[in-house]
Amino acid sequence: MSDWKRIIIAIDDSSRSLNAVAYVGSIAGHLDDIHLCLLHIYPEPPPDYAQSGASLTDYQMAQEQQAQLLFAKAAALLQSYGVAPRAIATCCRIAGQQSISAAILELQTEEGYGTIVVGKRGISKAEEFLFGSISNALIHNGRDIAVWVIG
Repeated sequence: MSDWKRIIIAIDDSSRSLNAVAYVGSIAGHLDDIHLCLLHIYPEPPPDYAQSGASLTDYQMAQEQQAQLLFAKAAALLQSYGVAPRAIATCCRIAGQQSISAAILELQTEEGYGTIVVGKRGISKAEEFLFGSISNALIHNGRDIAVWVIG
């Protein structure tokens, strides 16, 4: 079983995502040997993106810049709870041909993280049925890990 103190916090620009960061900070700020990875997964560009004259590299650079702003805000919040800067890593990836939940689990498996934390998206039951839920997919597909869903 993976080390639960190796924690991925999947973040986006939602307030619920920041709630998840704050929750982890309130716990992790009091622990030694904690390793946090702020992870931002972004989708592929829309099919008509290339028609605008922009390249995939332009899209990726724009997404990386947005992610850096998210990382700075989340890291500052974690540090306000006493988490040491050296305990915080960041990772930004494109989902590619897979779902966002699959991309999160891919990093978890590659790097041996024991806990994944996500903010609850706040979607309706109909939207969850049609589009799926990232947290639901993580809970059902994660193996030998803890998944924290923060509302």
